Amino acid sequence: MQNKVFQLLVNNNAGVLSRITGLFSRRGYNIDSITAGVTSDPRFTRITIVTSGDEEILDQIEKQVSKLVDVRDVRELKPDKSVYRELCLIKVKSSPEKRQGVIAVADIFRAKIIDVNVDSLIVELTGTQSKIEAFIGLLADYEILEIARTGIAGLARGADALIHLES
Repeated sequence: MQNKVFQLLVNNNAGVLSRITGLFSRRGYNIDSITAGVTSDPRFTRITIVTSGDEEILDQIEKQVSKLVDVRDVRELKPDKSVYRELCLIKVKSSPEKRQGVIAVADIFRAKIIDVNVDSLIVELTGTQSKIEAFIGLLADYEILEIARTGIAGLARGADALIHLES
């Protein structure tokens, strides 16, 4: 099993995301992560999907997604030629005595403390999945109350990788 990251550019129409996830569901394909957002051109939405399978399944996914109505472009975002980031919010139980320890770990990872409560902190961290996993691992000595992760958003490096779509 291997992971692939696909970037889709789709028409910004109602139901597009539903049709894409429906294809995965009907075929029994796994979605590890999915993010979507309007591009600089409001007619189009960029969807980033992380999926896993063997090479044959991953090739089938790419071919079948590209055939869907409203899908304008499908590309694999290769790790060495792309930039991936994920946002993670982590609520950590933190008494006043332990608070400084959580803040010290957050500082090492350039994370931000975005909320402080009497008995907890919320930490915001942006980075690669491995950075986020490492940060969560270092918080093992503290009680993590909740985690919210966005999934990967990514772009290919360089101007050569731009996709130009006609109306």
